[in-house]
Amino acid sequence: MKKLDDIDLRILTHLYKDADITNKELAAKIGIAPSTCLERVKRMKNSGVVKNAFIDIDFKSIGGNIEAIAAIRLQPYSEEIVNKLRDDLLELPEIISLYHMGGSYDYYIHMSVKDSEHLRQFVFQAITSRDEVTTVETSMIFEHSRSGVLPTFSE
Repeated sequence: MKKLDDIDLRILTHLYKDADITNKELAAKIGIAPSTCLERVKRMKNSGVVKNAFIDIDFKSIGGNIEAIAAIRLQPYSEEIVNKLRDDLLELPEIISLYHMGGSYDYYIHMSVKDSEHLRQFVFQAITSRDEVTTVETSMIFEHSRSGVLPTFSE
């Protein structure tokens, strides 16, 4: 893959803050032609620098009144078990995101549910009922904020 230059990084900075920006608006902010901007974005998508674009949804507006994180430990622990858990959980509508971790817990599961009983039943049915899950610690999320600032790394 071609090394990212200053223009690529400026494009990424704007896309990270607002993935819904039009190509024309993006090109104007960067000071390049829209065709050049489009080609650079396509190149970064094709090379895997840009993996996806997301919208940020207020889950409360669609009935998800509670967000929680469940920290879980698995035993036995193998690539097959980890991958199966990931694949199974990602099919469930309550799951927002999964984090496969190193450290005390093997997975952190970010979820949204309608109420405390939904949370209780979901944790029992989708998580603790699995043979490989040995520990579950569930914590409520009071607020979730996402930075709009693209991290920068010095060489």
